[in-house]
Amino acid sequence: MCQVLLLLAELSLIGCATAISLMLVNNGVTSAASIANWTPHLFFTLVAASVVLPSLQTYRSIWRYTGLKDCLRVTAATGGIVVSAEALRILFGRYQGSGFALLILQALMVLFFLVGSRILVRLSSAARAQSAQRKAAATAADSETIIIVGLGEMTDLCLRFLAHFYPHPIRIGGLLGDSDRLIGRSVHGYPIIGTQEQTAGALYNLETHGVAVGRIVVTTPFQGLSLRARIALQEIKKSKKVEVEFLADRIGAGPPGIGKVLSSGAGTNGIPESSRGAEGLAALTRRPYLRVKAVLEPVVALGVLIVFMPLFAIVAFLTVISVGTPLTFWQRRPGLNGRKFNLYKFRTMAPAYTMDGQAVSEDERTSSIGHFMRRTRLDELPQLFNIVFGEMSFIGPRPLLPVDQPASCAARLLVRPGLTGWAQVKGGRDISFADKVALDVWYVRNASIFLDLKILALTVRMIIFGEKVDKDAIRLARIEGRAVA
Repeated sequence: MCQVLLLLAELSLIGCATAISLMLVNNGVTSAASIANWTPHLFFTLVAASVVLPSLQTYRSIWRYTGLKDCLRVTAATGGIVVSAEALRILFGRYQGSGFALLILQALMVLFFLVGSRILVRLSSAARAQSAQRKAAATAADSETIIIVGLGEMTDLCLRFLAHFYPHPIRIGGLLGDSDRLIGRSVHGYPIIGTQEQTAGALYNLETHGVAVGRIVVTTPFQGLSLRARIALQEIKKSKKVEVEFLADRIGAGPPGIGKVLSSGAGTNGIPESSRGAEGLAALTRRPYLRVKAVLEPVVALGVLIVFMPLFAIVAFLTVISVGTPLTFWQRRPGLNGRKFNLYKFRTMAPAYTMDGQAVSEDERTSSIGHFMRRTRLDELPQLFNIVFGEMSFIGPRPLLPVDQPASCAARLLVRPGLTGWAQVKGGRDISFADKVALDVWYVRNASIFLDLKILALTVRMIIFGEKVDKDAIRLARIEGRAVA
């Protein structure tokens, strides 16, 4: 019975839309003669709709849950109704065609009525649910205020769940998006009050107005957050004043282990305690020098590529005669803010297995030419393309394999990885991983044009004379790291 009523409702909407389109085509004239002329068109439209709508089963959808597929089905039904009605009018009514303008206008009006009515019902249903939820939260003494971090489909699902199924009265204090251009706009009637990096500031502003936030629900997957947003959330988590919950991790839609990373005391969402100052290292990455550097380096790298093309040809020839083809190999490595990119090198080693499947030792795989290329860093030349693409820098922490880049050392990812860096010229391969991290973080804290020029000069010396451990630089990096913790 309900489906029959829905079908009758759809036929009524189509009839109204058709009548309005006929009036508009006739400039609003509603004389008896004009109405008589409209009747056949209206009749054939309703006949066509009585066949098309059941065929596409549009009446089976629940209007308050209307989605994109429902709208597409209604659009297809609209086209079928208009075309079928015109065919019936010409075939049985022995009238001339109605005219292209009327058909287009009728299709638009029918689509507007059918889709618009569904959207109106959905919005009305959502508004009633939100109103009831807000009223319950306003009258409950133990209601909880929540901030949503992130915008997207999961945010939409989260808000609907909180409005309909959450077991306790809640208030939505606001949403934090990924761009300051969205501040002031709203989602489901809830305001966007800041960006993901401004979580602490949003909490402070709400507390200033007497609103105590009990929980922060993060709908953006952990890897989708910027490093500064991770730092801000971990600081809040460590304060234990507000509960931080990663929705994607909770329902199994995000990378595993997020909760462990957040709850561990080893660092701030991957930032070691020794790598944070009073304002945090993240603020240092907004220095003008680093911004100018990011713009100029791709241009400089492109010029270097052009100048050193003959050297590229020589190294490519050496690669072919020593290990064969292909000339290069690539590895996925984390770069700025943990974003993965393909790092390229000239090959210096032969395949790990022979044609008959026998394993080959690393010493056997590396030829004297390969050793020379690695010793002089000539195998790193293809990374100039990474600089051109903005994935790397001339100077910065060397990019590591994901397995060698633990979350507790993510502070070194606050700047773009480099061809060479402070850790390479002050220790290279002869120092521990912890010392390399300390040196890399020291560079992040002190990066400047003068330091970069010094590293370039020291890199040339390293290539000529070999690596040398500078214990004083390592000691200074560790002391400064502890001093700002």
